[in-house]
Amino acid sequence: MSQSERLVLATRYRLVSEIGQGANGTVWRGHDELLDRSVAIKELRLPEDLTEDDRVVFYRRTLREARAPAQLRTHSIVEVYDVVIEQGRPWIVMEMIEAPSLEHLIERSGPLPPERVAHIGRALLDALHVAHKAGIVHRDLKPSNVLLDGDRVVLTDFGLAFSSGSASLTKTGHFMGSPAYVAPEVAAGEKATPRSDLWSLGATLYAALEGHPPFERDNVMATLSALANESTPAPQNAGALGPVITGLLEKNPTRRLSHARAVDRLERAMAGPRSGRRQATPRYRLMAVIALIGATVASCGIGATALIVGMMREGPGPAATATTSSPASGNAQAPPGIDTSTLVVRARNDSCKIFVSVPGNVITVLSDETLKQNEARQYDQPRINAVVYDASACDVWVNGEQKPVGGQGERKNYTINKE
Repeated sequence: MSQSERLVLATRYRLVSEIGQGANGTVWRGHDELLDRSVAIKELRLPEDLTEDDRVVFYRRTLREARAPAQLRTHSIVEVYDVVIEQGRPWIVMEMIEAPSLEHLIERSGPLPPERVAHIGRALLDALHVAHKAGIVHRDLKPSNVLLDGDRVVLTDFGLAFSSGSASLTKTGHFMGSPAYVAPEVAAGEKATPRSDLWSLGATLYAALEGHPPFERDNVMATLSALANESTPAPQNAGALGPVITGLLEKNPTRRLSHARAVDRLERAMAGPRSGRRQATPRYRLMAVIALIGATVASCGIGATALIVGMMREGPGPAATATTSSPASGNAQAPPGIDTSTLVVRARNDSCKIFVSVPGNVITVLSDETLKQNEARQYDQPRINAVVYDASACDVWVNGEQKPVGGQGERKNYTINKE
């Protein structure tokens, strides 16, 4: 055990193990011995050659990194618990989120399906709205700062965040941020604004759809040159999200999508195409039928409640059903529900990551999770899109037929239409 791993901060936060390292320090898995809970602890290391003035700036930036999310109470922004000064350097104590980053997911699985990217984008727009309303600009939104914890999307790392009520800590001539995700006006030396964050959001969603950010090149100077001089490339895999991505990646910030317009375009994309006459979604049609039948049977003196509940039980619902299963292997007994389900997925090990949605006028996300070994999910909807991120980790049945197990790390897509 290293000296750091034996360290207890402020007599309560014990360092357990290292999670990862970055340019500015180390992130540790920790344990709050006072409240008996797991925490993440960010150790910020000061460069050896810092002057006293630079150290003061560093400490101020650390406090700002902690204060920014601490002011923002929302499910989509990491929660900060404490800041501790120990061994002459600051440590930030945060909630522990056992989840991969969007960057890790892109590297591992490649481009994500548009419906999942839409879900991520909507959550990040909510997070930015809360931050911007509080006068805070993140300034470093990128896939590595987005954690995906099941359905929860979490924005982290406010180290470069700027509050309208605080002094600037960036030296003149120093470039701050990630070149592949920074807005053109910020790269040109202008002050970051909420619309700069929206550009970074567009670049992040572009990377999720295409596997790489729009202007990424072999080095920093080439990236900044492309950002300044080249037209924004159109995403090839965006589908209905195309207008959202191109609107966010408008180089002129005055013509860039505002937050409200980005939300509107994203929700239109998630809702699907509109015709001249608005068509009712299946749920609306069901409610209309229920209302009509309820009125009819009530007039006849029949118990309407029992009839309506019976109808709702018989129809396909929007949620997945969890099932129990026997040990996972190619010859193991199949989970229940194979004959009646359009899709059944069972985890062969703890790496069975799935994303399941129902297409249509409104895209419904049924599952975005990693199953534990032997855990299973069954889906009865007649139309389903499913992504299995590691085909070797999951057993899959489609319309009662077991599909061949794929190779390790192989991604498989299933499109089911039984209508």
